[in-house]
Amino acid sequence: MIAQDKTENEVFLQETLAYLEKRGFSNIKADLEGYEAPKSYLKKGSDITITPDIVAEKAGRKHYFEISLKSEKPKLLKSKWRFLEVLTRMKDHRFKIVTRRGHYKFTQDMLDDLNLDKNPIKL
Repeated sequence: MIAQDKTENEVFLQETLAYLEKRGFSNIKADLEGYEAPKSYLKKGSDITITPDIVAEKAGRKHYFEISLKSEKPKLLKSKWRFLEVLTRMKDHRFKIVTRRGHYKFTQDMLDDLNLDKNPIKL
């Protein structure tokens, strides 16, 4: 989710955090009140910062979670997903997409455009 969409979809972010806590994830970081903020990355040559929606640990491995909701700026969202995919591959972490009903097709189209072979977590 891009920064503009975070304030509008705070409820879905909280639902996702509850889901992850039930699944046994620990050391959860999210851009939400009551949680520590995840590390942000600055795009060189511009003022764009990339912050993962949720970062959590399970079994000693770091997992990056990105919430997929229909967006006004799909190009920005694609570049964010591509960056996180490359980052997680380099560091041997995990990158997962979380989506909800009404956003499945948008999410699958985005993954197909990026040639990412992922099965989104459907809440």
